[in-house]
Amino acid sequence: MKKQLLLSFLLFLSLSMAAKEARIASPNGKLVVTVSDNDGYATYSVTLNGQLVVMPSRLGFKADFGDFSQGLAITKEQAGTCSGDYRMWQVKQSNISFNANTLTVGFENGKNQQMEVDFIVEDNDLAFRYLIPRPKADNPKCAVITEEVTSFCLPDGTTTFLCPQIDPMKGWERTKPSYEEGYRADAPMNVRSAYGQGYTFPCLFGLPPTSSPKGNSTEHGGWVLISETGVAGYYCGSHLSDYAQYSTGYTIAYPQQGENNGFGSTGAQIGLPGATPWRTITVGETLKPIVETTIVYDVVLPLYEPSEEYKGGRYTWSWLIWQDNSINYDDQVKFIDLAAAMGYELCLVDNWWDERIGRDRISQLSAYAQKKGVSLMLWYNSNGAWNDAPQTPRNIMHNSIARDREMAWLQRIGVKGIKVDFFAGDKQETMRLYEDILYDANRYGIQCIFHGCTIPRGWERMYPNYVASEAVLASENVFFSEHAAIQEPFELTLHPFCRNAVGTMDWGGVIMNRYLSPDNKSRHSRKTTDVFEIATAFTNQTAVQCIAIQPNNLLPHTGGVDGGLPQHELDFLKTIPATWDETRFIDGYPGKYVVLARRHAGQWYIAALNAQQEPLNLTLNISEYNVKNLLVDVTDKKGVVTGSAVLPLKTDKKGIIKLVIQPCGGAVLY
Repeated sequence: MKKQLLLSFLLFLSLSMAAKEARIASPNGKLVVTVSDNDGYATYSVTLNGQLVVMPSRLGFKADFGDFSQGLAITKEQAGTCSGDYRMWQVKQSNISFNANTLTVGFENGKNQQMEVDFIVEDNDLAFRYLIPRPKADNPKCAVITEEVTSFCLPDGTTTFLCPQIDPMKGWERTKPSYEEGYRADAPMNVRSAYGQGYTFPCLFGLPPTSSPKGNSTEHGGWVLISETGVAGYYCGSHLSDYAQYSTGYTIAYPQQGENNGFGSTGAQIGLPGATPWRTITVGETLKPIVETTIVYDVVLPLYEPSEEYKGGRYTWSWLIWQDNSINYDDQVKFIDLAAAMGYELCLVDNWWDERIGRDRISQLSAYAQKKGVSLMLWYNSNGAWNDAPQTPRNIMHNSIARDREMAWLQRIGVKGIKVDFFAGDKQETMRLYEDILYDANRYGIQCIFHGCTIPRGWERMYPNYVASEAVLASENVFFSEHAAIQEPFELTLHPFCRNAVGTMDWGGVIMNRYLSPDNKSRHSRKTTDVFEIATAFTNQTAVQCIAIQPNNLLPHTGGVDGGLPQHELDFLKTIPATWDETRFIDGYPGKYVVLARRHAGQWYIAALNAQQEPLNLTLNISEYNVKNLLVDVTDKKGVVTGSAVLPLKTDKKGIIKLVIQPCGGAVLY
């Protein structure tokens, strides 16, 4: 591996001597991007503290009017700075400030056509995009971008934490891709993706150690997180290709033709002058910059003003455990009453409500909820044209006339949010639909959650009424299969480092039933402890949080599975915030364990999850945090978890505490 890095660096140096270069460093000087035009190819490379973390990788694209992938020469460079301060309500931090250096590098191809690459570099983050001017002859005034050659070449020995892109129009009722495939952790780069279609964003990589590991084969010399942001209705979404060893590495891949039932282009149609979305790279010697990054929001701007002050909240949801049979008036009243008893703001009524409850009674149900201090959210099918999902309401959200009429009705009856499901991939057609739904919903003061959908790409800042997307193998799968229940700890200790690092994630439920059934005694069991589940409300990040508590959880606590939850658990569940002013990474490893600190107003919470089959011993310095209590699993003499308890925190004089987190268990310090 050392030899490969040395050869790459020597190649990098030789190219630098033969080609024109432009260079940009982060404000602290530690992150450096070098841009070159060697042999007619536009390339960039990235170093952190002198270590090559992204080797020379391609820049460029192909359009219908010109080829900007080869025959390129640097014609200009312009350096500058930028900074910003802004407020967010849906993400990991409420007041965000950033400082960055900027560089715009101009290139010209063999036909004297121009493109520019725009770089923004923060201390642990960089983002770049292509700027396409209108040609000097003033035509064309529009273009189709058919392909990008943008690549990401990582050092040999890098391991991956990736989710495969699946073939379109597959799976249940031809609803794929739904961005719900399983991740592999610490896999080598040269293994073909599960479906041969590459990988969905975000993509996390563990760099090889800079020196020989000492007894730990999973040590890393740093971390790289790759994603994209700023994708709106003017462009398509993308993903990474499979790894091409000894050549391009990973490249930007556009949508597959079969997405959206084959309708729409796989490329992007833009007006000139125009710009592509931002490609983002976050780099850290530790995982702290990966978890805490805000680059996906820093480089985008709001696209419209909010029609009202949107707020976060907690919601109950019958469908997760009670499923379709619960979509009736009486059962929804039970979950509204449950939300009111817990002090939660919202209740989600899922699919089929228009047929099984009816619009008139939904209006009555909304009025009942509001008298209880609860607002409804309603589920919608996104379409009726690009998959076979039968759930209704259908044929509303993808039609502008029907959608506007529906939004006006929702506002009249007091509904505060919608959950829209079953999208169709990343084509520009689909991105336009997301944007249209969001914009129309904002005109009527309605917040939006998306399911069966792609990841958000800076949408929390771009669209002020956007809340979260699923785009993950979510809680419903814990209900559907015991395998998913077994995988839950792995998944939820992975996402703070990848999926949730770049966008809000509606995983959909702090699951408190011991068994995945309404009677809480049949079907398969949950594989996590109560405290693990409660801690996920802090490690998962979304501003409208599902607490999947069930009516039986409020029964008197008897110690049996059919009884209610202990009072201290219920009391704590009532107090869980949904929005955060600050987030800090404390410790963890993707897919094994995670410890995060989040602050709401003046109160800190520290949450820990352990996905491993052995107890996890942690030594934490909590002197900076105003935490006094500990919610933790309780075990018997054999180490079997028998319940939970709230204990006073005991630290040494330096604020150090030693914790033992049980297998598939958790802890919350508050």
